[in-house]
Amino acid sequence: MNDFYVGQKVVCIDDKFKNVSIDQLIRKDEIYTIRWVGMYSHYIDGEFLGIKVAEIHRGDDDGPEGYGAADMPYRASRFRPLVEDKLSSLRKLLAPTPDAPVEPEKKAPVKKTEKV
Repeated sequence: MNDFYVGQKVVCIDDKFKNVSIDQLIRKDEIYTIRWVGMYSHYIDGEFLGIKVAEIHRGDDDGPEGYGAADMPYRASRFRPLVEDKLSSLRKLLAPTPDAPVEPEKKAPVKKTEKV
């Protein structure tokens, strides 16, 4: 599920790139702003949900380890949405959310007895 959108603040949670010696510019725990989000198809890495951040323009990936991509996006899985009030988001998880509207309880009808 895609919870990312343009203009959203995100936090980098993974800045390690296996088998890549070139600095990829993102830093763990740094905050970034999404400027593009979408599916991206790469001939080696396959298809993935990617994001581009406003703070970094990766340029052409044409170095010795490059794949020829222009301003290639990062995998979205390297980021998580920024939560400014962590306690508030946790409280929302604990709040009851009924699946259907709750109807008020109906009182049992009172039987009237007649005196004869």
